[in-house]
Amino acid sequence: MQDSRSQRGLSLVEMTLAVGLSAVIAGLAAPNLRHVLDLRRLDGAATQLATDLQFARGEALARNQPVRMSWNAAEGCYLVHTGNAADCRCAAASAPICANGARVLRRAAWDASDRLALQSGTTSILFDPRHGTATPSATLRIVADDGRAIHHVVNVMGRLRSCTPLGAVPGYRAC
Repeated sequence: MQDSRSQRGLSLVEMTLAVGLSAVIAGLAAPNLRHVLDLRRLDGAATQLATDLQFARGEALARNQPVRMSWNAAEGCYLVHTGNAADCRCAAASAPICANGARVLRRAAWDASDRLALQSGTTSILFDPRHGTATPSATLRIVADDGRAIHHVVNVMGRLRSCTPLGAVPGYRAC
């Protein structure tokens, strides 16, 4: 016969209480986790866009030919390509289409699950091969569905400055 004091383990009541407490804690943490994941997704997309803007400028200088970045805000995608603005089209769900000898050098797209939008007053920037200048100057905005945004401002000299409205995203200057 075993002594009841020597038994080890948890009773059914203790196990139920532990599982219930774990579920409550996980439920409280889930919204905060989504906020952090959305912030990382926004930062990642903005970093990729900034890198590709610098890539386009560098390729224009290295190739000694004009290189363009074109985007389709409605589709949530952009291309770095040679040729004229109308020579290449980007669609998030399909491969880019180019005509007149234009070539795609880089492509990026977001789908609806990323909950991001690309906004700008223009649809394309041309980087000059001689001086690395940009025509026209533009502000490209990556905007999350909760309203937080990161702006990339490309000036006429082809230089890039990044900021966030009202300091909403850590690690970026306030616009």
